[in-house]
Amino acid sequence: MPKILQFVSLTMHRFLLYFPLFFLLFPTWGKGQTQNQVLPVYSTFDLGLTSRGDSFCIKVWAPLADSVEVLFIQAKEPNHSQTFYLKSVEQGVWELQFHKNNNYKYYLLRARNPINGAVRAWSKWVTDPYSVAVSENGTYSAILELEKTNPLGWKKDVSFNHTKTDAVIIYELNIRDASKHLSSGIQKKGKYLGLTEVGTINNEGLSTGVDHIRELGVTHVHLLPFFDFKSSDESMSSPPYNWGYDPFHYNSPEGIYASSNVDPATRIIELKKMVQSFHEKGLKIVMDVVYNHTALSENSSFEQLVPGYYYRRTSNGYFSNASACGNETASEKPMFRNFMIQSLKHWLTEYHIDGFRFDLMGIHDIATMNMIADTLRAINPSILLYGEGWTAGASTLPDRERALKSNVNQLNSIAVFGDEFRDGLKGSVFEPTQKGYLSGSTSDINSILFGLVGGVAHPAINYEKVRYTKTPLTKSPQQLIAYADCHDNHTLRDKLQISNPTYSLAQIKELQKLAYALILTSQSPTFIHAGSEFMRTKKGVENSFESPDSINAIDWEQKTIHKDLVEFVKNLIQMKRSHPVFNLPDPSRQVQFYTDSSTGLIGYFMDATETADNWRNVQVWFNPSDKPLQIFPYAHLEKKGLALHMIMKNHFFSKTPGRIGSKEKVILQPHSATIMAAW
Repeated sequence: MPKILQFVSLTMHRFLLYFPLFFLLFPTWGKGQTQNQVLPVYSTFDLGLTSRGDSFCIKVWAPLADSVEVLFIQAKEPNHSQTFYLKSVEQGVWELQFHKNNNYKYYLLRARNPINGAVRAWSKWVTDPYSVAVSENGTYSAILELEKTNPLGWKKDVSFNHTKTDAVIIYELNIRDASKHLSSGIQKKGKYLGLTEVGTINNEGLSTGVDHIRELGVTHVHLLPFFDFKSSDESMSSPPYNWGYDPFHYNSPEGIYASSNVDPATRIIELKKMVQSFHEKGLKIVMDVVYNHTALSENSSFEQLVPGYYYRRTSNGYFSNASACGNETASEKPMFRNFMIQSLKHWLTEYHIDGFRFDLMGIHDIATMNMIADTLRAINPSILLYGEGWTAGASTLPDRERALKSNVNQLNSIAVFGDEFRDGLKGSVFEPTQKGYLSGSTSDINSILFGLVGGVAHPAINYEKVRYTKTPLTKSPQQLIAYADCHDNHTLRDKLQISNPTYSLAQIKELQKLAYALILTSQSPTFIHAGSEFMRTKKGVENSFESPDSINAIDWEQKTIHKDLVEFVKNLIQMKRSHPVFNLPDPSRQVQFYTDSSTGLIGYFMDATETADNWRNVQVWFNPSDKPLQIFPYAHLEKKGLALHMIMKNHFFSKTPGRIGSKEKVILQPHSATIMAAW
C-alpha cells in the first residue's frame, strides 16, 4: 500500500478510535451551539400527542434534526415494538398520524441532530416532553384519550367565582402528608382519593382531611407538586418520601399518589376526582409548578431532541444553575415560553386547576410571565397566580429581565411571597436562633408595618429598617403574599421553640396566635402552612424534602390538643372573609399606625368608610413584649359618633361584641393581639 494511503488509513483508524472518547472528556463540546442561533418558532399549541377523530397525531419540534423517529410499544417491553419516521411539516415540526385501532400503548422519540457542523448522530430514545400520560416511573410516554378519563359529572365541574374584593386565604398542603398518619382516619393514605374521603375523624372525633380544610374556611388549597417527578419510585407500595421539586414530565400527574400504575389512565382519573371533590366543597386548587429546571440535564427530553436550546448556558458552555438543581430553563426562548403556556393551559382546561404557584419564579423572564397571565386570565379571569420572587443561585439572564420580587410592579397581577413580613415575624429562616417581632424584637417593627399594608408606600414606614427591601415594593397589597411559614425551612412552632428555648409550649402557642392575628389582619392574601393551625412540628428538621413520613405526616391528634388554636384561626379567617376592611384598595391612605419602639407596641387603624363594611373603623393592637401594656382606644378613633366594640381581647373572641366605654382603658396582655371595631 502506498505510504500516503497508509497514512490516511492510520489517521482515520485513530480518529474513529478516539472520536467517542473526545466527547466523554469534553461533554459540552458542540453543546449550546443553538444558544444564539435563531430557530423557527411553531406557535400552535398542539405539540405532543393529540386526538383527531379516529386517529392520533404526534408532533415533535426538532428544528435541528434531519430525521425524527418514534418507537411504538404494544407492551412495556421494547421487543414488542415498531419504529416509524416522522414527516417534516412546518417550522421545525415533525409529524406522524396513526389510526387508533393500532394496539400501541406507549412510545418513545429520538432525533438525528448535528453534533458539530456536518457530523450528525441519533439522540437517545426519550419520552415526549409534552407527554400527557406516562407509564410507571415515566419510562414511556403513554397513548390514551383524555376524554375517556373524565369522571361522572366532570363537564359540569366548576369552582366558585372569586372576585377581586374577596379575601384570598391559601392552605399549603402535600397530598401525602394529609393522610399518611394513623390519626388521619383516611383509608386511602397518601393518595389522591384520600382527599376525596368525607367524614374522616381523628381518635377524638374531630374532622381530618378535606373536611377539616373546608371547616377552617380557607378559599384555596395549594398542593405541592403533583406533576410527574423523577425522585419517586412508583413501583413500590410505599415509595421513599419526596416533595417532588424535580420535574420529569410536566403535563402528566404523579403516580405515587394513584392507587395503581398499571394503567396510565388511573392517576389521571383519580386526580380529576380529587379536584371535583374539592370544588364540590367550595375549595379552589392551586398547583405548585416547577418550570425553572428539570430533573435531568444532558439526558432530558428537551436536550436530546433540541440540544443547546431549552436551557441557559454559561459563557463556557456549561448549564447555568440558578435553581441550584443542575440547570435552569430558558423561558425567554420562544419555544420554552410556548411550552410553559401550553402546559399551563393543559392543567387549566383538562384538570380545572384554579391557580398556579411558580417555584423560583425569579428565574423566569418577565415577558413570559406576563404572557402566561394574559393567556390564562382570558380562559379564567379569577385565576390566582403567585410565585417565589427569588432564585437559588446566579442566573445568566440579567436581573432586570427576570420576575424577581423587586420587579413585581412589572408583572400583570402576579403576586410574590413577602419574606420581609415572614422573617420580621419570627427571625431569619436561615438563622434558626434569631428572634423576630413575635419574640419581642422591636427592631422588626417596620418589617411588620410593611407586611400589614402589603408592601405599598406608607408614610409611617421607615424603609431603611425593613428587612431586605429598602423602598416600597408594590402598588397594591394583592401583589404580596402574607405568611409566617411554609413547607420550606422550619415550621412556625419549631422555629419559635428553637429561638425561644426557655418558653413553655403554652407560651409558644401564644406567639403563634399573635402570628396568625398579624397575617390574617394584613391587607394581603394570606398563606397558611397545613397543620400549623394546630402547632405542627417536624421535630426540628429544617428541610424535610426527603424525610420520612414520621417527620412529614400531619399528626391529627395535635388538633385535639390545640383545639383552641384551630378555633382561633378559624375565627380570624371568617372575620377576614366577612369584612372588606382587611382588603382595602388604598392602604397608604386608609391605614394609620401607632408604634412604640421601646415596647414594640403597634396600633393598626383601618378606615372602611369607603367600603360596604358595616365595621366603619377597626383597631388592631399587637403587644409583642413580655409585659402588659395599657391603651385608651378612643384616643385613636378619629371618626366621631362611632362606638367601639370589642371583637377579640387578648386572643379571646367575644361571642357578642361588647361596647367599650369612651374613657375605658384596655390592658393588652404580653404576646397578644386585640381587635376592636367601630360602628
